[in-house]
Amino acid sequence: MSTVIEAHRPGMRSMLILIGAETKMVVRDTAGLVVPLGLPLLILLTSASAAGRTEIVNGRTALDLFVLPLVLAMVTATIGIINMPSFLAYYRRSGILRRLAVTPASPVMVLAAQAIVSLMQAAVGITLALVVATLAFDANPPVNPGAAIGVVALTMAAMYSIGMIVAAVAPTPNSAVAAGLVAFFALGALGGMFGGRGGLPEPLAEIGSRLPFGAAVDALSAAWAGTAVEGGQLLSLGITVAVGATVAALLFRWE
Repeated sequence: MSTVIEAHRPGMRSMLILIGAETKMVVRDTAGLVVPLGLPLLILLTSASAAGRTEIVNGRTALDLFVLPLVLAMVTATIGIINMPSFLAYYRRSGILRRLAVTPASPVMVLAAQAIVSLMQAAVGITLALVVATLAFDANPPVNPGAAIGVVALTMAAMYSIGMIVAAVAPTPNSAVAAGLVAFFALGALGGMFGGRGGLPEPLAEIGSRLPFGAAVDALSAAWAGTAVEGGQLLSLGITVAVGATVAALLFRWE
């Protein structure tokens, strides 16, 4: 009589081990670890003194309303659009996803573990920026913290959706980094990363405010000021999540 051995799907312990392995990979990638944390901090340090301490609304200064939202958007964008896709492209290129597909473990577990580690890295970057801004420049917390947390979460989802499109179409890790950099700087430039949107031609400034980076900066600024976040900004981020997830699902290949 033949014995049938059923394969059991990995449980939570396996997922935790995979998250630990992904964390080690991120930590060992020096550039991928330093840039998302260091570049926003550099922008913060160079812009904070110029922002001034004049109160603009509800006791919040230009640092609170313009610099901090920009820095937080940069943290999530660099991790979601540049870092995460390069890891996924490497796993596909090296055949890891294909080999996982024939084991009880699912390649989806790798995607989930990488997303969780990316979220952890973004949380570290955001916390570091807020701590430095508060201790060194007396930055103020958002008037509406609930709205700020919600916007940050939606911004993360939007940036990671864009990153999944990059991961879906990039054949190699280097091409994923290159495509991610192009997308990051294009969205950032239109969204006010290089001196605000006031210096852009009006049509480009309007487009930038509707794209996810600009919408995230404006929505975070509103949350810090305690004013209502515009529905158009939330709609922009929500559409980015929906479109990005759909396109990535249609184009993504495991090998």
